[in-house]
Amino acid sequence: MRPGLYLLFFLFVSISLPGYAQSVATDSLLTRLNAVLADKDVYVKQKTNRIDELGKQLSQANDLDKKYNIYQQLYNEYKNFSYDSAYNYAKKLQETAAKLNAPNRMAFAKMELGFTLISSGMFKETLETLNSINLQYLSTDDRVEYYFLKARSYFDLSDFDRNVDYSAIYNPKGIQFIDSALSLASPGTYNYYALRGLQALRKADNTDAVKDYTALLKLKNLTPNQFAISACSLSYIYEVLGNQDKSTQLLIQAAIADLQSATKETVAIYKLADFLYKKGDLNSAFVYIKQAMDDATFYGARHRQVAISSILPIIEAQRISTVEQQRKSLIIYASIITVLVLFVVMFAFIIFRQLKKLRIADNLIKEANVSLQESNVALEALNRNLSTANKIKNEYIGYYFNINSIYIDKLESFQKSLDKKLSSKRYEDAQAAIKSLNLENERHQLFHTFDKVFLSLFPDFIEKFEALFHKDDKIAIADGQLLSTEHRIFALIRMGIHDNDRIAKLLGYSVNTIYSYKNRIKNKSFIANDEFEDHIMAIEAV
Repeated sequence: MRPGLYLLFFLFVSISLPGYAQSVATDSLLTRLNAVLADKDVYVKQKTNRIDELGKQLSQANDLDKKYNIYQQLYNEYKNFSYDSAYNYAKKLQETAAKLNAPNRMAFAKMELGFTLISSGMFKETLETLNSINLQYLSTDDRVEYYFLKARSYFDLSDFDRNVDYSAIYNPKGIQFIDSALSLASPGTYNYYALRGLQALRKADNTDAVKDYTALLKLKNLTPNQFAISACSLSYIYEVLGNQDKSTQLLIQAAIADLQSATKETVAIYKLADFLYKKGDLNSAFVYIKQAMDDATFYGARHRQVAISSILPIIEAQRISTVEQQRKSLIIYASIITVLVLFVVMFAFIIFRQLKKLRIADNLIKEANVSLQESNVALEALNRNLSTANKIKNEYIGYYFNINSIYIDKLESFQKSLDKKLSSKRYEDAQAAIKSLNLENERHQLFHTFDKVFLSLFPDFIEKFEALFHKDDKIAIADGQLLSTEHRIFALIRMGIHDNDRIAKLLGYSVNTIYSYKNRIKNKSFIANDEFEDHIMAIEAV
């Protein structure tokens, strides 16, 4: 019997320990990711400091060659950080190359512009830009990068369309350009392994893909961005192969690399949030999906925002549902405690009556009643707060889905219109349609909808807000608007959004502008500055 028991024990240990070790490794990496996420502003500050230093060098540059080189460095800083700035410096590279009459630099600048356009999800513009490049002016390494960009354009188009018929067109084209790039790439280099790995991945040759990406990750002197892209790709392959532990660990490592390099054009943290949501870790999933949306919005990656928008409301709704369950549990526990308190009071009354210590019993009952009343008051206050929060939740979930539905319908209508124009080769009409987009009007419409929903929840907000000022200092509201900018800032604060950075992003202002608005309003009020927001939070919903 004993040898048999020992054998079973060792079998159990050999099966359990690897799984336990993987779980511990994943938890350790998540802890590290959370620590890096908490310091994300530090990494962004490091990048902006480098950008500021390059800006100083640019102001002192006195010839076109120096300016071109500094523009290139600024572009490299912005290429995975901010679409608008990267696009701006890619255009400056083209302008400077034209002034230098350097066709090789012009070709390279166009390729940089193509990278920026594909990162923002502008597939048509990317292919037009790349097709305009004269390949004879590109070096061998640049031609490898050129073919890789064309391959990525077709692969991204295929993934974005998710249409079998179009994927059958785009994927073979992407593979064709990968083959062209591989014919020029030097074996053993980053580009060589990255191209081979991508080729195997798109052909669903997972065994070769794992070999190539594993070899790639072992290369020395990889940049954080190169590591993150490769780790994310290998993570996908392990997910397909069913090795979720390795897949998750690689995603976490990729997300850490992205945060430490202040990379905003990324998919790792979004994929990690999706996995944790499916696993049931709603709190972590919510934190990471919010970060993914913040990154996509900051960079200006439209296709990323669309993808994230498909899962963000689901995770948020599940999280709210969990809070609701906790609220119900709290009510049940409070009811049980109340019943227990009543039993204690009754038992004490009986004991003290039997002992004929009426005065002591009376005092105990009074104390118990006071305690019970305080508990009831606290519970009533809690119920009021939870009721208000529940109403706000319901209103804004409906508002959120309605807004998303409207914008998706608009995007779908715009896409159909653009497809028709492009199909009929009405390029000028298509360009005119793009230019006709009025984002400022959409922002005002968004503000109007927010104001309307908010005032339905807090109909006397304006009256109570104005009561905090002297008659001559009241805030005027422009004709056709429900709330002024000042009202809207403090409406967001009443909704629980206190962070100036978040308010600035929601309203389209700078953080300094929001700070100035708040200080000016607080200084006008007869309420002390440090008490003003407490009065705002005291305004109750209907």
